[in-house]
Amino acid sequence: MNLSFFDQFSSPSLLGIPLILISMTFPALLLPSLDNRWITNRLSTLQLWFINLVTKQLMMPLDKKGHKWALILTSLMIFLLLINLLGLLPYTFTPTTQLSMNLALAFPLWLATLLTGLRNQPSASLGHLLPEGTPTPLIPALILIETTSLLIRPLALGVRLTANLTAGHLLIQLISTATTALFSTMPMVSLLTLLVLFLLTILEVAVAMIQAYVFVLLLSLYLQENI
Repeated sequence: MNLSFFDQFSSPSLLGIPLILISMTFPALLLPSLDNRWITNRLSTLQLWFINLVTKQLMMPLDKKGHKWALILTSLMIFLLLINLLGLLPYTFTPTTQLSMNLALAFPLWLATLLTGLRNQPSASLGHLLPEGTPTPLIPALILIETTSLLIRPLALGVRLTANLTAGHLLIQLISTATTALFSTMPMVSLLTLLVLFLLTILEVAVAMIQAYVFVLLLSLYLQENI
């Protein structure tokens, strides 16, 4: 059976039951579990150091009022990071290549930051729609433009994450297919494409980490605007 390049983005199923929920909960198995020991092993120490580092980076743009969101933002960052990296393994499925899932993560969190601003400081939140010193004839157009840019933020978050991961997976599959097809006819060219595939895989690991960080960082910046 001939498979399309886009078949890798379809959610796997078993007996008609989609397995995307299992693939989304699997990264939780890699997180450290709670115990009562004073001294932990090296792996737990490394994980706790990494979580502490991520939390500091995400809380840096926020003031003390925004530190209440530390648990949500750090958990989201680690969740996206693990899913993106696990999706690079062979014969795996990456849930973050689905636009529906990314929008389901982006829209509620963006809406929460917006409602937080409207509840705590409604005048300042609505004031972002009209820059200070705007000429009177341009006021209706600027309000419309700023409102549109505000409403498309969750869409931009979801599309950015989906597009970057989808493009990387497609490039890896295209180059790996070319490497396999050229191995019997032009082995030297096949070795060259294999080297390109290796470099691209390293690049995709970096992209997986950067996109998870950018997704959560933009949410933290949206939160800072509203607190």
